Amino acid sequence: MIRQFATPRLTAISGGIGAGKSVVSAILTAMNFPVYDCDTRAIALVERNEELKQLICVHVCPDAVTPDGAYNRQAVSRTVFADKALLNKLNSLIHAAVFADLAEWRNANANAGKRLFVESAILYSSGLWQHVNDAWEITAPREIRVRRVMKRSGLTARQVLARIDAQKTENTRPDNFPVTEIINDGATPLLPQILTALSH
Repeated sequence: MIRQFATPRLTAISGGIGAGKSVVSAILTAMNFPVYDCDTRAIALVERNEELKQLICVHVCPDAVTPDGAYNRQAVSRTVFADKALLNKLNSLIHAAVFADLAEWRNANANAGKRLFVESAILYSSGLWQHVNDAWEITAPREIRVRRVMKRSGLTARQVLARIDAQKTENTRPDNFPVTEIINDGATPLLPQILTALSH
């Protein structure tokens, strides 16, 4: 049963690193469905949102903004690497900005007459699940995910496995949250699964 939210319906595209979220998003985009990419928008917001940059300066790293007004990613990274509490604060500020931006995007697309999608690797730990109607969870065998990430990133198998293990908290979803599994193992056809999920 779908929870009641303001229309249009918003479905999250979730899944661990290497599962194939971006592939599903690309197919939906080609089908003319609007897709909001949380990672891309988060990067844009910290670069361009002056209010967010100032909040990061005040609450996380006083050197977060350079004298010419640019976001100092290296300084922020050094700061949060050494302090988990500051990392959590940074994440909470960015998540709040993304959620606000997502709400504006959803409103802007409200009259499009289409189902909307939002792609995120951290659907549950970020709290994004509370802002969507349901989710498609993209899955693939662990060994396939490792090979995919190694091919595109140049990381070693050990490094990829460490990233997969770091996402284990995303395997626990809230009770009664509606999720549809999309298998992206390179053998099971994707398009029929997507068409079936769209019909529900």
